[in-house]
Amino acid sequence: MTESSGEQMLHKEYWDLTYVSGPLVFLQNARRFPTGAILNIHLENGESRQGQVLEATTTHAVVQVLQGTVGIDVKGTSVSLRDDAARVACSPDVIGRRFNGVGQPIDGLPPVVPEKELEISGSAINPVSRAQPNDFIETGVSAIDGFNTLVRGQKLPIFLGSGLPGNELANLIVQNAGTTRAEEQFVIVFGAMGITAREAQYFLRAFDEGGQGGRVVAFLNQADDPAIERLFTPRCALTVAEYLAFEKDYQVLVILTDMTNYCEALRQVSSAREEIPGRRGYPGYMYTDLSTIYERAGRIRGKQGSVTQIPMLTMPDDDITHPIPDLTGYITEGQIVLGRGLHRQGIFPPVDILPCLSRLMNNGIGKDKTEEFHREWANQLYAAYAQGTNVRKLMAIVGEDALTELDRKYLAFANAFEREMTGQGFSRRALSQTFEIGWKLLGMLPKEELTRINKKTIDSYYTPIMEDGLHSPFMDEVPSAM
Repeated sequence: MTESSGEQMLHKEYWDLTYVSGPLVFLQNARRFPTGAILNIHLENGESRQGQVLEATTTHAVVQVLQGTVGIDVKGTSVSLRDDAARVACSPDVIGRRFNGVGQPIDGLPPVVPEKELEISGSAINPVSRAQPNDFIETGVSAIDGFNTLVRGQKLPIFLGSGLPGNELANLIVQNAGTTRAEEQFVIVFGAMGITAREAQYFLRAFDEGGQGGRVVAFLNQADDPAIERLFTPRCALTVAEYLAFEKDYQVLVILTDMTNYCEALRQVSSAREEIPGRRGYPGYMYTDLSTIYERAGRIRGKQGSVTQIPMLTMPDDDITHPIPDLTGYITEGQIVLGRGLHRQGIFPPVDILPCLSRLMNNGIGKDKTEEFHREWANQLYAAYAQGTNVRKLMAIVGEDALTELDRKYLAFANAFEREMTGQGFSRRALSQTFEIGWKLLGMLPKEELTRINKKTIDSYYTPIMEDGLHSPFMDEVPSAM
């Protein structure tokens, strides 16, 4: 956040601080001022901190202190108005820069000279002015591009369990994502909340060493930063993203991690305000609060740019019914789920495609976008992999000897799918390579099993690789069914 250009016009009135609770301070004798206003909190030792008004009446106000309330003395502290709202500096010069959770530079460079200072609160895009999300955004990840395609203007979250390589997947997407049109300007806005110092160093190093750091705007709130700043981080990131998209015509991909840390900060503030808790102690308005973040993704009629979101969140105890992933799933348009079983096998990225879904996939694929056969191809591979996993469960009960020859083929297919399609490693994979691998995998199955692809497409692309004694190129790396 930045100093307002009209600061000299602000009132220099002071209010009495009466009570401190967690990250909050309570004021009285306060003249009415806007909810969301930024205040300067002056400590007795000369230190100054910032706070934001959460609620205000004609006589009282509740203020969240961004730098924490440790050391604040009720009697020796005074408060003055700084700005009427929280703002962030916006300019094309932010591209390639690194900021903390409230928009202050942490890369050793001078503050950005803003073209505009915009309120971070923002608002959801008016449904009347929304343009339909379309056009394919390539992430370089086969499990996403091939089966759960990300569409421009979509919000597609990634759900993961504790200990799964979410940071590595986020970096893989940062390094490889882009649009299919070379003339379009593509930029990534990365917002991290509550990450450790080691994770922050990992991201900063990876962005620079990966060669794509010059197109990344990063907002990093670390675990030892005040928790209250985590409520600002995604809004600062999205405000910059909206400026670049709708005023400078960039195609913007926003990656937010970890939304679970954001929700924990929201619960902490709610508890300090002594609000009645909802599910598992989270505030009852968490659904509404999350929607004010997720619904800022999209396209606007008449605008060339777009904002696409990939929120990432850790599911406590791997529970997808936990309030955070549950509410996120209601608001967003699908989900990508990382599987612990795949991770244990050493497969990266461990994307389990069976519970994954992209509700807008059909808008971004097909003729003149990806390939005309894309939908049928994905459906067939999905169905074959599901059948293979069912055979794997059956084998655990009846043993391998009870499997039919067709069952064995599906089992081999499932093993090969996980190793060859899902397990691409840390390298980028073009969509054309994903299609090629998919057709080779389908060649492991009899032609008559391909019931979800039309005959003309099968005749054009299908090549059996196990007929007439031919050896499958995948079998050397497929583990035994035992």
